[in-house]
Amino acid sequence: MTLHSGASESDRTRSGHAVNPFYGEADPVAGMATAPPRHTLPDGPLAPHTAYQFVHDELMLDGNSRLNLATFVTTWMEPQAGVLMAECQDKNMIDKDEYPRTAELEKRCVAILADLWHAPDPATAVGCSTTGSSEACMLAGMALKRRWMRRNADRYPGAARPNLVMGANVQVCWEKFCNFWEIEARQVPMEGDRFHLDAASAAALCDENTIGVVAILGSTFDGSYEPVAEICAALDDLQERTGLDIPVHVDGASGGMVAPFLDPDLEWDFRLPRVASINTSGHKYGLVYPGVGWALWRDAEALPEELVFRVNYLGGDMPTFALNFSRPGAQVAAQYYTFLRLGRDGYRAVQQATRDVACSMAERIGALDDFRLLTRGDELPVFAFTTADDVTAFDVFDVSRRMKERGWLIPAYTFPANREDLSVLRVVCRNGFSQDLADLFLTDLEQLLTELRRQPHPLERPERMATAFHH
Repeated sequence: MTLHSGASESDRTRSGHAVNPFYGEADPVAGMATAPPRHTLPDGPLAPHTAYQFVHDELMLDGNSRLNLATFVTTWMEPQAGVLMAECQDKNMIDKDEYPRTAELEKRCVAILADLWHAPDPATAVGCSTTGSSEACMLAGMALKRRWMRRNADRYPGAARPNLVMGANVQVCWEKFCNFWEIEARQVPMEGDRFHLDAASAAALCDENTIGVVAILGSTFDGSYEPVAEICAALDDLQERTGLDIPVHVDGASGGMVAPFLDPDLEWDFRLPRVASINTSGHKYGLVYPGVGWALWRDAEALPEELVFRVNYLGGDMPTFALNFSRPGAQVAAQYYTFLRLGRDGYRAVQQATRDVACSMAERIGALDDFRLLTRGDELPVFAFTTADDVTAFDVFDVSRRMKERGWLIPAYTFPANREDLSVLRVVCRNGFSQDLADLFLTDLEQLLTELRRQPHPLERPERMATAFHH
């Protein structure tokens, strides 16, 4: 099923339109180049440079990824990494017998992350690469559910429905997981100035049907860390009182590659015995182009063996635990390259520079009378802010729309339950977003504010009044 509409009649007829013959290879019969159809296959092949030019020109209308302050995904790597990825695009990651060295690089990356996250024995920690954190979260959730099913075989599926406890600020992949695998999503809503899961609320929602608690190291809503150690302590207390043993999964999609270098004393990882699994996105603060993620379990016991499938029809015995099967090995090679290239000191320097930019931007925006900061970029290099209470001439959506006219992509959105009344702007700072770019952004923002302050109240503008009249 596609979410895009099919070809229109105008699309089907436009392929006959003439194109500047300098632009493409001239039709040897018509003597002139013609544009290919957009939604049906052309009758014949195009020259490589012509096909490239058509696709290239359409993609020019995309936004500039380096100026995209909405995405967490890496938008810059060194040229050498790009060359390495091009050399590995044709290698199927799943075919470990044919590409044993690529498989070895994956194992080394898992071992590096297990050591970075203080697994009890990095040599016995288990893990795998994925297409991103969304897939890694699905795998971790499946392991939590299967372990719970084992313990409750006498009640499930007849008399028990599993649930998963999380904050309302979770990434949508967790809602998908609960939907796909028929699990009740127990979400703790936001309250007042608390914008993520807290320990007491997490423990209060747990019962005999809870497969686990998801703690997020770096909320996508505002960049804040959830208190993983406090959540684990509350669950320790719950076990002492009730006997319920609830494991924790840490969604470290972003923070899993920030905290080890900038917050080394923060206990959030396998140092906490209750943490059963962790995921991260190699293509976020792991500093690799999309898409690669990682899922790790503290030991083999945390990952039920029946979830690991073994195939031999590609040659050799290959264990696999993933939702996807075939995928390129390029991103795994790029992840290992980045680990080698930077090391601990390099990662620390890159992440510190990124956090410094975020904190500097947040401080300067917070000094403007038009805005109020929610976070300051001192955990993830991410911060959120909203308009000040006395600002009536514009809202965050106006700022987002008008900054886009200047080339900057900065998202505006409302918070989830129970803070739907709060609308914010969020800035994500990444490797490659320099202080110079931050200065340019702030210059454009300050110039825009001068314009916005002079316009009518949002509800008094003609387009808003027309909408209100229509309704």
